[in-house]
Parts: sequence; structure tokens; C-alpha cells
Amino acid sequence: MLQASKNIIRGQVFDEYFLMSVATLGAFAIGEYPEGVAVMLFYQLGELFQGMAVNRSRKSIQSLMDIRPDYANILTGSGDETRRVSPEDVRIGDRIVVKAGERVPLDGIVRAGRSMVDTSALTGESVPRELESGSDVLSGFVNKNGMLTIEVTKTFGESTVSKILDLVQNASSRKAKTEHFISKFARYYTPVVVILAAVIAFVPPLILSGATFADWIYRALVFLVISCPCALVVSIPLGFFGGIGAASRNGILVKGSNYLEALNDVKVVVFDKTGTLTKGVFKVTAIRPVGGRTEEELMKLAAIAEANSNHPIAESIRAAWAKAIPTQGVEGYDEVAGHGIKVSVDGREVLAGNAKLMKQAGISYTTPETAGTIVHVAEAGTYVGHLIIADEVKDDAAAAIQALKKLGIRKTVMLTGDAKAVGEAVGRELGVDEVYAELLPQDKVERLEQLEAAKPPKEKMVFVGDGINDTPVLARADVGVAMGGLGSDAAIEAADVVIMTDEPSKLASAIRIAKRTRMIVWQNIAFALGVKAVFLLLGVFGIATMWEAVFSDVGVTVLAVLNAMRVLRVKNI
Repeated sequence: MLQASKNIIRGQVFDEYFLMSVATLGAFAIGEYPEGVAVMLFYQLGELFQGMAVNRSRKSIQSLMDIRPDYANILTGSGDETRRVSPEDVRIGDRIVVKAGERVPLDGIVRAGRSMVDTSALTGESVPRELESGSDVLSGFVNKNGMLTIEVTKTFGESTVSKILDLVQNASSRKAKTEHFISKFARYYTPVVVILAAVIAFVPPLILSGATFADWIYRALVFLVISCPCALVVSIPLGFFGGIGAASRNGILVKGSNYLEALNDVKVVVFDKTGTLTKGVFKVTAIRPVGGRTEEELMKLAAIAEANSNHPIAESIRAAWAKAIPTQGVEGYDEVAGHGIKVSVDGREVLAGNAKLMKQAGISYTTPETAGTIVHVAEAGTYVGHLIIADEVKDDAAAAIQALKKLGIRKTVMLTGDAKAVGEAVGRELGVDEVYAELLPQDKVERLEQLEAAKPPKEKMVFVGDGINDTPVLARADVGVAMGGLGSDAAIEAADVVIMTDEPSKLASAIRIAKRTRMIVWQNIAFALGVKAVFLLLGVFGIATMWEAVFSDVGVTVLAVLNAMRVLRVKNI
């Protein structure tokens, strides 16, 4: 009653507190004291169980995302001693020590030590990951055994753990259409119920012979208790909150229940290639010398030419050579933009690059049919062979495409800036329906808009990407999904859903969770409205008493909340 009075002062007249207060006072007024006490007691009991259920679901998500570090062990100037400080006080370039059992407080690179780390809080992966010197490490990982010295690359405000906490905390502010509908429904539903209750209380005794005010007022009070919309108002937002929690447990961060609901209507999924369907790590897959040269000779020339380049292809060539690169007699290094490398080795010009470089030098070359990036190599004006470099397809990429089709996805599309032959080869391997290659970032947006125009208005389209150049497309899609482990900060910021494991198959998991969440939410809506409709009729005809009325409100609310919590119990989908 006190809460009802406070709400009336604030202008919130018609709510569940008002309905229960009127029912209790009315029961006392007509001498039905046991029923009046029952309304208060059972309503408070229901509120207690409801609060316990809500707190349990919130704690489940809080424990799931309990990744905020309390401190960081920063190395002092001498380099031997550590000092415990707040993560907010650590700057980029500082070195911190993470001991066994401690949580990594900031993003960085391992500079010393080797250890296994538990990544489950961020990625949902149960298998620990091994880290060694040079490995990237994210805040929120838990060090399992060894001691790691980490060079910090991001401040706490920009770190992975900070961004995840911000996403989770703000997820509830973006409501689904179903939640908005229920809020609006309750706003108009409650006043209508109060008016109907007043009609039931006063009209029949005036027009029906033998009808008494006490009897019909009692029926009106029963009607008020039954009509309380608690079950809908509480359980539906809780259902979506549980869906977001279940997704987080699977390494999927959903930035709002509106995006979770939108996943139910997805029929077209558009993928970026590099870093999304492929690993984004180039690897030499074939070495093809000509003119009597050996594979080792060809690789040695290519490694010498690419020794000073930072390009990912150059890195893959040096990794494939896996030996010390000779520097004696090497001079005149020249990187020709968009073509390749020119360098002098013992006075002989060595060229390593694409077909344009060979044409520019007037050297005839062979073009293999194998898909991949081709690096042609020539020495002293003579063609000596080529390397084929390809980006490896992710282990679960093909399974992801198949899982999406089983879920009713009508069309899968791949957009890439790679050569047409490379893109089409990957598309065929994975079973993608359509492939568009050799696209610049603005071309990807244009292609996405064409796909948008071609689909029915009620269907939703998802774009999945990881790079900075994917940011415009992520923002343009109905639902943008970013790869959060290796993806750029800009892509993660622009996305609506973040997959922390970098596994494309998690998109299918997200859609399954969304469908399960919607099913449970609509179960609650149908159950609550159905029970209330039956008891409202029984109350009007005098069959239901205040005891049944309390059950139809409190009991239905508790059952609906417990049903909503089923979403949280999903561990792996």
C-alpha cells in the first residue's frame, strides 16, 4: 500500500500495487477479512519467490561475466620487483606479471614465460589455451600454472574485459519489440481492468433484482487480483535477459534483446572471407621451380627478397623458409607498390612479386590454375618458378554453412577483396551460395544494399566480418556480427553481436538461442493470458474466490519466471 501511494504521487496510478491495495482494502470493507489478509500474504510470498528467481538469473550472468580484474602486478624500475596497482593505473608499454591462478588484467603480448590459460569466461571454450613468448593475451583470461610477463598494449578502458563489461551492462537498455509491446499493453490494460471492475461492482446490483453490492464488489475485487499483469511484465524481460546470458555462456555477446529477437527472422547471411571464414593466416601451399632449379633454391631467393617486408605474404614466405636468411651480398632493396620486391643478390637482380612485376620486367612466366596468391620469382632476367600462398579455411567454416541452412537460412553469400579465382575456390569448398570477389570496402556496402533490396521486407540479413574495412558493412546490415578474438576494435564497436571465439559456427548457436528464447517468451505470454482469461470469467460469475485469484496472479508469475529461467540453463547449443 505504501508503494502504491508513492507511485500515485509520482503519477503512476494504475499498476499491480494499486490493484492489490484496492483488493485488500475492499475485502476489509465488506468484512472478508481472511481473504484480505490472504491477498497481502500471498502477494508478498509471490514477490519473495519472484525476487529470488530474478536474483538467481542475474547472479548467473554476473558470475558468468565476473571477469573484472581487481589488481595488476606491475614490474618496478629495477625489473625484479612487482607492485600491486589498480588496472586503471597501468599504461601502454608497462610490463606486468600474472602468477598462477590470477586473472590477466589487461590486453598485451607475452614477453616471458609459458603457461596454460583458461579462456572460458570470454570465449566459452572449455579447453585451456597455451601461451608462450610472443603470444597475444586478452584481459579476462585466467593463468592456470606458469608465470607470465606481459607487455601491456591497451589501457584498461580500451581492454577486452572493459568493453565486454560495458556491452553486458548496456544490453538491457536495447529492448526487443516484444518487450515494448508488453510495456505498452500493460499501460492500457490496467486502466481498462479497473474500469471493468468498477462496472462489475456497481452496475449489476442496480439492474439485477436480488443482486447485492457486497457480492458484486467481492467479484470485482477478485477480478482485480486476477487481472494483475505481473507475470507478463516480469517474465518477458527476464526471458530475453536469460537469452543474452545463455549466448554469453557460449562465447557470444549480444548487445541488446532487440538484436537477439532480430536473429529469429534472419534468412540471408553474408560473410567476409579473410579472418571470418578463413584464418587470416597465409601459408605457402606449393613450391614450383622451373628451369632445373630446386625447391630450396626457389624458396631461398624468395625469402631473401621478402626479408625486409612487413606484408603478411612476406611473413608466410619467411615462415616457410624457417632458416636464417643470408644477408651477405644482398643490397639495393626496392619495394614496388602493388607489384612486389626488387633486390640485388651477389650482383644479380632478383624479382619476387605478382604477374605485373614480371610483365614490367619483360619476363615470361607460367600461370597456375590452382587458386591462391601467386608469387613469381625471377633471377637475372630468367624466370625460376613461383610459390602458391593460400589462406587456410577455418576448421568449422563448412559446418557453419551447413548448420545455417538447416536452421532455414535461405541464402549464404561471401564478399571478399581477393581475386575471383581465390574467392570462388573457397566458396565452392564451403558450399556458399553466392560469391562476390575483388571488392573494395565501398563495393561491399553497395553489394549489401543490392542484396537488401532483393529480399522480402520482413526478412533480416546478417553480415559477419572482422576487419576495419568491414565496419561500414557491419553498421549497414540488419544485424552486424563481428569476430571478437582477432577482429579489429572498430569492427567490434560497430557490430550488434560479437563472437569471442572467432568461430563462424557460433552464429548458428546464436540463432538457436534466439529461437529458444522467443519460444519461451511466447509460452509465457500464452500461458499467462490463457490462465487469466479463464479465471476472469470464473471470477465474474462468482465461481472463483480470492484464493483462486491470488494463485492466478502470484502462482502464474512464479511459474512464468521459472520457465523464463530455462534459457539460462543452456550450456552448449
